Amino acid sequence: MMTNKKPDERLDDLQVKGYEIIQKPGRFCFGMDAVLLSPSCCDPLCRRAVRVSMGTVFQVPWATLGDSPADWPEAGMARLHALGFKTAAMALDSRAVSIDDPALRAEPRLAIVLGTEGDGLARTTIAHCDYTVMIPMQHGVDSLNVAAAGAVAFWELQAR
Repeated sequence: MMTNKKPDERLDDLQVKGYEIIQKPGRFCFGMDAVLLSPSCCDPLCRRAVRVSMGTVFQVPWATLGDSPADWPEAGMARLHALGFKTAAMALDSRAVSIDDPALRAEPRLAIVLGTEGDGLARTTIAHCDYTVMIPMQHGVDSLNVAAAGAVAFWELQAR
């Protein structure tokens, strides 16, 4: 992301707790442009999401990709690709590239796909993404919660 364009993000089947990543008015998630939700995600305007986000949910552009869960991932990914986005699934996979891979920063339009806490992304979602990406960790830790993983990914991939 060495260009002036910032990556967008996409939250796949995100649980309400994940809205903790939306915290800073005016500079949402380290420069991410918007939140795109799958039809099975929770309502970003539900009381808990509004409270946990400290009201920032009203300042961040968001939209749902599709009208029903059947629209994700096939139709949603097709729409992102048609709009010129490459997609990066945050997932534990032996074929995943590191979050600091230069190819990710080189993408002018990158949608970061995050999964629900616990189960992560569905295999079909990962299969539809252009990249599978992981955050290298130590001491036998294999994953982070969606808020922490999102924050690390957004910081690493922000336009600088």
